[in-house]
Amino acid sequence: MPQSHFEIIDKSFSQFVLGTAYLDTLWTGGRWAEGPAYFGGGRYLVFSDIPNNRMIRYDESDDSTSVFRSPANNSNGNTVDREGRLVTCEHLGRRVTRTEHDGSITVIADAYEGKKLNSPNDAVVHPDGAIWFTDPTYGIDSSYEGRAAEGEIGGSYVYRVDPGTGAVEAVATDFVKPNGLAFSPDYSELYIVDTGATHVENGPRHIRRFKVDGKRLTGGEVFASSTAGLFDGFRFDETGHIFTSAADGVHCINPAGELIGKIRVPEVVANVAWGNGPKRNRLYICGTSSLYATYVKTHGMAYPS
Repeated sequence: MPQSHFEIIDKSFSQFVLGTAYLDTLWTGGRWAEGPAYFGGGRYLVFSDIPNNRMIRYDESDDSTSVFRSPANNSNGNTVDREGRLVTCEHLGRRVTRTEHDGSITVIADAYEGKKLNSPNDAVVHPDGAIWFTDPTYGIDSSYEGRAAEGEIGGSYVYRVDPGTGAVEAVATDFVKPNGLAFSPDYSELYIVDTGATHVENGPRHIRRFKVDGKRLTGGEVFASSTAGLFDGFRFDETGHIFTSAADGVHCINPAGELIGKIRVPEVVANVAWGNGPKRNRLYICGTSSLYATYVKTHGMAYPS
């Protein structure tokens, strides 16, 4: 049956299941697909194929794919700012950049206190224009997704880039490996994944929740832990439910931090994004080598975050 890729763990997940929806395979041929960002005005998605050092563009209007950028500095996470510009985390460049409307590239952040960043991983944009991003070491741990190098900062932090001054400030320094992040629907909270289990035995594989207090974060308690591999990139829907990547597909977590259902995918999932124009009811899924999509009975947040 079409809906066989949905696994209902708690009956509340049934509200999101469309009985006639399929899991569509839209593209394949990658090595580690990541960082989907949706451009509603053009009805297309841009995502990263990190080891192949390229970005791919999927056109929603005709199901075509093409190379968006190559080489791409081993780009990882992408998002869209409030002016419709692409914001990209680059492993090889060890920086966060913005692609302007004319195609030129502006460097948003490449250092902290005079030291090179590790390898920015994922980014989100606040309504005030500030860019928040994570900076683990995955792009400098080896040359597969970047270039092997020694870190200069001595830790893996979460940063905020001030929209007025461009100053880069560390807002969370107690992560092992900060990874995916997203604001809550009302932007009062920031949720951040820690994938420290990749580097520390029995290390973190969870999402932490912080209160956003202007330029600062408070709290930081564990909100949910992964039951299958590691969480990575994730997005909220308008009801406050999280749709997050995991080893066996996409997990749906309710506002209480409980796993209520899964979208089964035949590969390890790295990240997700909402699409399908103003409806925002199609979930794009970056699996290891492929781009997938399925329709669900909910709506994603109006802006990537």
